[in-house]
Amino acid sequence: METRDAARSPRWLLTAWGATRLVLLLFVLKVLVFPGPDVTSDVSVIYREWCGILRTGTFPLEDVTWQYPPAAAFAILSPGLLPFLTYATAFFVLACAVDLAVLVLLRHAGRGAGRSPRGAWVWVAGVPLLGPTVYARYDVMVTAVAVAALLAAGRHPRVAGALAALGALLKVWPALVLLGMRGRAPWTAAAVAGAGLAVLFAVTMPGAFAFLTFQSERGTEVESLGALVFHVARHFGWEGEVLLNYGSVEFLGPYVGAVSTAALALSALGFGWLLLWRLTAARFAAHTAADAAFTAVLVFTVTSRVISPQYMVWLVGLAAVCRCFRATRMRVPVALVLAATAVTVLEFPVLFDEVVASTPLGIALLAVRNGLLVAAALIAARALWRATRRRVPAPRTARPAPARPADAPAAAP
Repeated sequence: METRDAARSPRWLLTAWGATRLVLLLFVLKVLVFPGPDVTSDVSVIYREWCGILRTGTFPLEDVTWQYPPAAAFAILSPGLLPFLTYATAFFVLACAVDLAVLVLLRHAGRGAGRSPRGAWVWVAGVPLLGPTVYARYDVMVTAVAVAALLAAGRHPRVAGALAALGALLKVWPALVLLGMRGRAPWTAAAVAGAGLAVLFAVTMPGAFAFLTFQSERGTEVESLGALVFHVARHFGWEGEVLLNYGSVEFLGPYVGAVSTAALALSALGFGWLLLWRLTAARFAAHTAADAAFTAVLVFTVTSRVISPQYMVWLVGLAAVCRCFRATRMRVPVALVLAATAVTVLEFPVLFDEVVASTPLGIALLAVRNGLLVAAALIAARALWRATRRRVPAPRTARPAPARPADAPAAAP
């Protein structure tokens, strides 16, 4: 009973959130030192330089590491809202504020019939598992938009569609939250809002869609599922190398192109399965949109040639939305994602040197983390498919005639 009361109490929820987030802020502000390489340089160096360029009214056209849709400019420019702080400090504070906003949304969504406070607890527990990386990337802001879109889908489908479009223009993947939404309203709103924002950026800021050409020469990122092939191959004389390429640490060399192509083919197959599911799904419940979004992002994460640590923020956010519904079919996949997040902080940043060097420990960490994600994706896909199939009624059998008492007179011929 005490455990259940603690789960329902907003006081315990806010206390846990405040304690864990204070520690995260102390890490990114370097009051405390987190093991491994510094994860805040993306903000203090790269984001800050991009911010200077964006303020001139153009995108970073000469920087191939700019691989984000145009609305990412909002996140990069956001520290300007707190001009009394340094750029990096303002970014971390805003990331923490967005984190709190997500908690408020999830707490509200977990109230009422058929709802659960466990979604908010998944967010409170899952985010700090990733360590300071969660505040040193703008993905928490993107995740907040995706969470808001899913939670608005039931009562405000047009708002949900517009938010999904904004999220897609922030970092593409939030477009997947539309997958399980029913009716034309969210899709129409997404199309209108997305087209309007895209035209606005294209007209007002040169290079809004230059990011589309900056990924053609990418290799296979060292933390991806496909990278395990080369981690093992290095112990058998593979002649490739590990380099910082297009903003991430990647394998380059023989057969990398083939593995990258295979990853793209798997993503295409995953998309085909999701499309088949959407076209054939017959039963939609209140939790279906969240379950479908979570499954879709899992599928595209495990098949991607890049699995950056911040991808786990997306999955934790969508997992939290699923757990706001008591009837969700995603309990096991959510637990697997939380376990994978805990392993992720070990492979990056704590033991990233082991991963880059392809040591047995580094390979084991990647195998466990990616194995957990693959298992979560397969279980989630199976659960989503089965939950939305049309139920076939059991065949009717002829009802037997009531037994006639032995002493009853026989019917007349």
